[in-house]
Amino acid sequence: MSFLKGLFGKKETPQRQLDHPSKLLKGDMISLDDSFALPPQLRGQQLRVESISTYEYQRKQLTEWALKGHGNDTIFLSLDEDDETYLAFSIKINRSIVEHIFDLDQFGTIFEEDEQAQLSTLKLPSELVSEFSQWLGKEYHQVNFAQFGYFHREDYRGKKPPQDADGATGDEFESYHLLDEDEKYAVNVEVYADGDTDVMLTLYRPLADIRDYWPGK
Repeated sequence: MSFLKGLFGKKETPQRQLDHPSKLLKGDMISLDDSFALPPQLRGQQLRVESISTYEYQRKQLTEWALKGHGNDTIFLSLDEDDETYLAFSIKINRSIVEHIFDLDQFGTIFEEDEQAQLSTLKLPSELVSEFSQWLGKEYHQVNFAQFGYFHREDYRGKKPPQDADGATGDEFESYHLLDEDEKYAVNVEVYADGDTDVMLTLYRPLADIRDYWPGK
């Protein structure tokens, strides 16, 4: 028997096939196209999956990958799945950046139930052009108002997030979603039960923008 073991050797464990963003796990890496159609935070970047989270809504779940490259920016990736699947890249912006991009009175109509918010982007200060111009459409219209959900800092693909006696266990939030006319850009606002508010700029791109995948160890 030992002779046969030596002859045939030990079978190698086949490497995990990673060929689609839906298969990404923590520690995996992707490289992006170097096209000038992409903003500098994405163009030609190699990004590593730092964490995976789950948005839980009444009728669906959405996976979000937090990616990091050589810079300080965290890039959030999710998949927009309809007739076709698109990459949805997002960055978070703080209040001071929101003030430079949108008129605050106009922005406030997002939270008014009787309004159908319409946003126009302002002319960016020169120091913000390279960082944000390719994340922005010109005009946005609201498509979602106060959609309730739970945010989980865990990967729950293929299974239901846990519940306790009071129901779901994630962080409660309400989501507000706006799209530009061509549906290439979005603004997402999440308001959490403790008052924390996240504002995200989202860019929709084809799957082919991911040029290579590397499974983590």
